[in-house]
Amino acid sequence: MKLLITGATGKVGTRLIAHLEAVLGMPRSAMRALCHTRSIAGIEAIHGTIADRACVARAMEGVTHVIHMATCKETPDDVMDVTVKGLFWMLEEFRQSKTARQFILIGGDAAVGHFFYDHGAPVTEQTPHMAYPGCYALSKVLEEVMLRQFVIQYGINACCLRAPWIMEKDDFKYSLSFGDDVFGGPRWKDLVAPDVAAAAARDGTVPLLLDAKGRPLKRNFVHVDDLVDAIGKALGREDTAGRTYNICMNEAVDYGEVAAYLLATRGLKSIAIPSSYHSNWMDNAAAKFDLGWRPAVDLPQLIDRAYDHVRRPEEPRKIWYPG
Repeated sequence: MKLLITGATGKVGTRLIAHLEAVLGMPRSAMRALCHTRSIAGIEAIHGTIADRACVARAMEGVTHVIHMATCKETPDDVMDVTVKGLFWMLEEFRQSKTARQFILIGGDAAVGHFFYDHGAPVTEQTPHMAYPGCYALSKVLEEVMLRQFVIQYGINACCLRAPWIMEKDDFKYSLSFGDDVFGGPRWKDLVAPDVAAAAARDGTVPLLLDAKGRPLKRNFVHVDDLVDAIGKALGREDTAGRTYNICMNEAVDYGEVAAYLLATRGLKSIAIPSSYHSNWMDNAAAKFDLGWRPAVDLPQLIDRAYDHVRRPEEPRKIWYPG
């Protein structure tokens, strides 16, 4: 096996490489990374961008398996070139390769609009694509549709592992912060008065997000350890061609349960935040049935891992996309 990984230096990529090596016994010499400028010890690196077909062609030489994670967030100037055209070049080179055997795309629940729409039922792999406003969600829809069409048109062995919000280390703690250090969105400090936000940030108060019906909102998450385990279980299979799999926790995270748990275990209070968002629940039964995969991290573990994590001086927290 010669494995090409895009997005190898990111949150999932770094954990995936460690998993492939330690759990699956894959030597780093069997891996290749397509990176902008960074390198990974012991792994061959092709430097450039997936928006450049010549760069992609170099990266794909002799490759048997691909795990594609490189993407863009809300960056309109780059998203079509990198996410959409980049995937197109990856798939074009893959389908014409004499060595290529499997292509795995890591997608996202933005493709189904996660909590922006009232789905009226659990979100399955058959739920229609429904991008929410913005270029990022649109790009996730286009990725999944393009991958499926390449399977139909050319019969390639490709599947999509669709993940919701991916958590590691203290991510979940900071996703609840009323300060400027908030991870992701909503941006809680903008939803309350400035003095309330300042006090909440000081005291560690957390938001109790309510959905459009006034109930504690349910939203989907997955821990990075569970996602890389799913990737490992999908890698090397031929019976997943053309399939999409929801890779998520067994139950959606309920903000009411989060608030109650943090109050009981850490004495942290909460503030109810009304919203127009809708509760949703991703169904992961297909991944369990086909891949034999089970998520290990439940809600108490997700919270405790985040609140107990102590960052070393050499790993300062970076806010990649506030709000």
